[in-house]
Amino acid sequence: MKNKKSDLSVLIGAAFLMAASSAGPGFIAQTGTYTYEFGLSFAFVIISSVIISYIAQLNVWRVIAVSKMRGQDIANKVLPGLGYFIAILVALGGLAFNIGNVGGAGLGLNVIFGIDARIGAAIGGIIGIIIFASPSAKSLLDQVTKYFGIGMIILITYVAVKTNPPLAEAAKSDSLPGESITNLFPAIITLIGGTVGGYIIFSGGHRLIDAGITGEENLGEVNKSASLGIVVALILRIVLFLAILGAMTVSMSSIDPDNIPASAFKIAAGNLGYKIFGVVFFISALTPIVGAAYTSVSFLKTLFKTVEDHESIVTILFIVFSTIAFILIGKPQKLLVVVGTLNGFILPITLAVILLASKNKKIVGNYRHSNLLYILGWLVVIFTAYMSLQTVINSFGNLMG
Repeated sequence: MKNKKSDLSVLIGAAFLMAASSAGPGFIAQTGTYTYEFGLSFAFVIISSVIISYIAQLNVWRVIAVSKMRGQDIANKVLPGLGYFIAILVALGGLAFNIGNVGGAGLGLNVIFGIDARIGAAIGGIIGIIIFASPSAKSLLDQVTKYFGIGMIILITYVAVKTNPPLAEAAKSDSLPGESITNLFPAIITLIGGTVGGYIIFSGGHRLIDAGITGEENLGEVNKSASLGIVVALILRIVLFLAILGAMTVSMSSIDPDNIPASAFKIAAGNLGYKIFGVVFFISALTPIVGAAYTSVSFLKTLFKTVEDHESIVTILFIVFSTIAFILIGKPQKLLVVVGTLNGFILPITLAVILLASKNKKIVGNYRHSNLLYILGWLVVIFTAYMSLQTVINSFGNLMG
């Protein structure tokens, strides 16, 4: 007999794993950068990106649950050999994201204790390895993501309240942006990439497979878990947007373009606010450091026997390489924004594969995928592919510049 309490913990854990992965330091840097650039119009970016992300996530999680297969195995069923391409693509995106994650941990420790960000990144990487090496790593990950997510919401909300942001104007701008929508494309695709791009969209779904919560009979619970993940990510984005927007309203001249979120928190609550930012940035990095490595390696292990036989070692090496890469590259804020764009570029490819699988009886059996989700999914594929092609070259130029 299945343990319902255990299943509920896994479902909530999967939701928070997805939300925590999307609410890492990249999400903080992205939100800060684009709130500073677009002001009130960023409200439209948040709402539109969350709607698109929700459509994508429901499609992916439902097909994974019904097929009882991981993303790369589904891709190989759609077209033999495609799974290898998808796995390498997602793993590379996860690696790029993880470089930003360890950088975020370093930046957080720099704010809290004043140590060099590169030393802080090394400490963050070591802590990530310790969490993963725990004998009960998966259940620990469920608990850590849940409490870190709740803690981040409380801390950021406190800062947002202190700034007294213009709520009425922000609410109006979520449907009537002041900017041209085409000018907002880079921000939209970056937020989508940071919410469900690359490995993130599969993180919760693969966690459910590991826990055995699959099959058409569990779709109701899968839907709830996917919805909870998106709602948590939405709440985090909104309160952070309002905190930074409020700080900009109070003192735009005091915002540091090189570290927008940190300076916004300092404007809101003085030195305490600055330290709160450091804590938020650090804890936001820890779960994604492990989550990115875990999910990226899970894409490789069913395709490469060497990875499967040495999964723990490969995952630890993934974290080690991410840490060394950040120490060599630096540029944490720019890197975190560009990585979101990269993962947004991966999304239309992986989502298209899942949509093809959703109508393939050899993969989903007699399950009938929602036609509405199917049509909306293809619209998301077309829209994100178009936005990605428009922005990815410019983003690389910004990173190198």
